[in-house]
Amino acid sequence: MDLRELAEEAANYLQPLREIRRDIHRQPELGLHLPNTLERVLLSISELGLETRVSDTISSAVVRITGDRPGPTVVLRADLDALALQEDSGEDFASEIPNRMHACGHDLHAAIGVGAIHLLRTHKDQLAGEVLFLFQPGEEGDNGADRMLEEGALDLASGELVGAYALHVTTSQPLGVFATRPGALMAGSATLDVTVRGAGGHGSAPQLALDPNQTLAEIITGLQTMVTRRFSAFDPVIVTVGWIRGGQKGTNNVIPNTASFGATVRTFSRESLADVERYSRELVEGIAAAHGLSAEVTFLSVTEPVINDAPHAALAEAVVTEMFGAERFSPMPTPIGGAEDFAAILRAVPGSFVFVGACPPELDPRTAPYNHSNLARFDDSVLPDAAAYLAALAFARLDSLRVE
Repeated sequence: MDLRELAEEAANYLQPLREIRRDIHRQPELGLHLPNTLERVLLSISELGLETRVSDTISSAVVRITGDRPGPTVVLRADLDALALQEDSGEDFASEIPNRMHACGHDLHAAIGVGAIHLLRTHKDQLAGEVLFLFQPGEEGDNGADRMLEEGALDLASGELVGAYALHVTTSQPLGVFATRPGALMAGSATLDVTVRGAGGHGSAPQLALDPNQTLAEIITGLQTMVTRRFSAFDPVIVTVGWIRGGQKGTNNVIPNTASFGATVRTFSRESLADVERYSRELVEGIAAAHGLSAEVTFLSVTEPVINDAPHAALAEAVVTEMFGAERFSPMPTPIGGAEDFAAILRAVPGSFVFVGACPPELDPRTAPYNHSNLARFDDSVLPDAAAYLAALAFARLDSLRVE
């Protein structure tokens, strides 16, 4: 398979892929149930006659592209869901539904997936194995990848699973530049919710009460010390408190019975994600007990870190370089603190995840509104190249294992 020719062929797909992307952008859907989005995607590949399994419980689909030569199985994925956000991007195809927006670019991912499937089907005579393409809902906090795995998406593979790949558009890279790294690429995430229970009283006599606010403040400070003293600087942990509640506004002289806060936790290894739960519980409960109070701790792991297998990350770089030139690949020196549930798929099947720049050329990637911003804009001229990249990864991985 000549990868440069594949990219040139994909360039002809720009207009239909742009139409798919913009149709989905106008009608964003949330969570695990995206019936219109999935219907639009499947309609776009219906003429290809591919085996497709659609879930009965969530808006997901697995599409099988079988090559003319026998071989193992590669997994590709595109997520489809939007965010609960009012769009203020100014695009002429902006969301028509209040408080819903494709602010993370999953509308582009849907169109990229359609393009990749068309390329794979067109050249199935050069496909030495099969591709399972996963169209996934619920990436934005609903663990759609885990749901698809639980429903047996990977069990449909007829050959050995030899690679899993996905991409994510971003406004923080120049248009058309691909970026990734081996090892940890994105953080694992968890939520930490704490409620401290004391005994309320009058603010003028704190000695007669058990003040949860004071204890809560000490716990928050203690968590920041914990992440710098219990964890290596080379395997960092981030704990950021997003909300605090203790008492009511206007009752400045009242000590409440309870005080609470919620935090997001980010780690870059699976081991640290497990350790931070144990250490957090010990610290929170210990500080509360030291002041004669009690504490309730709820720790919920949302996603594991995205860990790129080194040979698969090298394959991603090689494919980009061969297709588009070395200037279109940017190695990432460090991981980022965002989270992605593709981590669950990578734990089941070694592979790699990459970012592709979709920043409009009139904007500076260093200052452009970031993914999840209500002002976010993505340049969909990147669609053909991204589709060609995903298809090329499958061809390249299967070809590398082909036995004549």
